[in-house]
Amino acid sequence: MAALVDGAPRTALAVYAHPDDPEVSCGGLLARWARAGTEVHVVVATRGEKGTVDPSTDPDDLARRREQELRLAADVLGVAGVELLGHPDGDLPAQPALVRELVGIIRRLAPEVVVGVDPTAVYFGDAYVNHVDHRAIGWATLDAVAPAASSPLYFPEQGPAHRVGTVLLSGTLEPDVWADVETTLDVKVRAMFCHRSQLAADADEWLADFVRERAAGEGRRAGVRYAEAFRRLRLHR
Repeated sequence: MAALVDGAPRTALAVYAHPDDPEVSCGGLLARWARAGTEVHVVVATRGEKGTVDPSTDPDDLARRREQELRLAADVLGVAGVELLGHPDGDLPAQPALVRELVGIIRRLAPEVVVGVDPTAVYFGDAYVNHVDHRAIGWATLDAVAPAASSPLYFPEQGPAHRVGTVLLSGTLEPDVWADVETTLDVKVRAMFCHRSQLAADADEWLADFVRERAAGEGRRAGVRYAEAFRRLRLHR
């Protein structure tokens, strides 16, 4: 029997690289938690200003649009707070202050659960190589959670130490727990449609079906109708 994400934490923090990543990766779970009363916060490390194939695009204009899209999507999901760190898109590995920033956020919000990216997942067959920013934010999130945020001598200026109990990693090649998102999959789809700058002109014709098909595939693995997959780390138990 597949393991399922059960219950709802008091506070949860999702940490991702680009403005549309949270919705794509874990939008169903975040919406489910928010509906259950969890205080859900989202941190996005970059403004996503390089997220286009059109060379005539003004990066600052795109960044402003993507921030608006992020906040609209967060409202759809029921997210309590959004923080945009503003690091350069495509250049997260060159940001040594990122772990320190994340430690400060973790200590301030004191989440029971952190949701992020599995940085060990690089090659997804011939279809996709995981974006360098995804890998970078994944490692930075793990480094911030443990040992940094939980150890008082790391970045003492960032406030009292806080121990995160559970980390859920999306975009993983080694899933071991699934979130049942049958009741919130439509919310996830609506949130994804907020990111119009990232969607093809014909997305209205296929995106919802594509998301449902993927969720149904994970659902079959989990024994539910629709699911999102994660790799779970249990810490400080």
